[in-house]
Amino acid sequence: MLDRRTFLAASLAAVPALRGARAAEPGLLRIGYQKNGILVVAKQQGIIERRLDSLGHRVRWVEFSFGPPLAEALSVDGLDFGLLGDAPPIFAQAGRSNLVYVAAQEGGGSGAGILLPKGSTLRSLADLKGRRVAFAKATSAHNLTVAALEKAGLSYTDIEPVLLAPADAAAAFARGSIDAWTTWDPYLAIAEEQDGVRVLALASEITPQNNFLVANRAFAEAHGPVLTAAIDALGEVAAWCRQNRGDVAAILSQGTGVPLPATRRAVDRNDFVIGPMTPRVTAEQQAIADRFYALKLIPKPIHVADAVWTAPARNG
Repeated sequence: MLDRRTFLAASLAAVPALRGARAAEPGLLRIGYQKNGILVVAKQQGIIERRLDSLGHRVRWVEFSFGPPLAEALSVDGLDFGLLGDAPPIFAQAGRSNLVYVAAQEGGGSGAGILLPKGSTLRSLADLKGRRVAFAKATSAHNLTVAALEKAGLSYTDIEPVLLAPADAAAAFARGSIDAWTTWDPYLAIAEEQDGVRVLALASEITPQNNFLVANRAFAEAHGPVLTAAIDALGEVAAWCRQNRGDVAAILSQGTGVPLPATRRAVDRNDFVIGPMTPRVTAEQQAIADRFYALKLIPKPIHVADAVWTAPARNG
């Protein structure tokens, strides 16, 4: 089982001296990203760098393989800003992290699903009963698995959870040592290319899943205009992505090394929209937090609204 220490070590081992870097490097926005989505496009285009140059800030990009280590880095002041799925911020808040929500990407988690290996006889979500289902702990895949079980009238105790980071889950899936794998793009799209692999259900068939732009609370409070400028830049990137999906696929494939056909599949089911943390979005996130607490997967109830950042008033 991957615990908090393992999550942090796995992603920060290759990124030296992240903790405490703020005092040594003023004027720096450290952005955590994963191998998919809008932040990869923004990185390739350099739009955030251009926007922040006038504010005297540089940008450093730090890659993570999945969300919980990124959330942990934000908590220990190893990052300032990043994009996460629905579950990591909840687990972080329950662990007293100083992470805050600064914007939402509604439907941004639509590129996720439950995969079946070659030769599987499973046909419905109800068939997951008694099966070994792999997913990464405290990720959107964790939430999607729970939601899928609820949709099928099953409980969390009806399956055997196999808690694996994406790379380890991919290896287990290839060996046939698990019965199903819940994951997100690009892992989902890559696996779909394999012979005999089937999708049991996509997230769009189970439950809506949002992504979130999040920040270190201290950075957000001290550098609100910088954060607002970065979010505005990403709004422009999102608008461009909606109109240029073919170019987006090419950029993502080049920037991540994921084959173009798999990247195109992932891009086609991604909703490129950046918006505020509305009461409705916050309520949807609260419902997920309540679900995790009811299952005793987080140690205490949380109030998501307590971690929603209020942007500073704009001049003019």
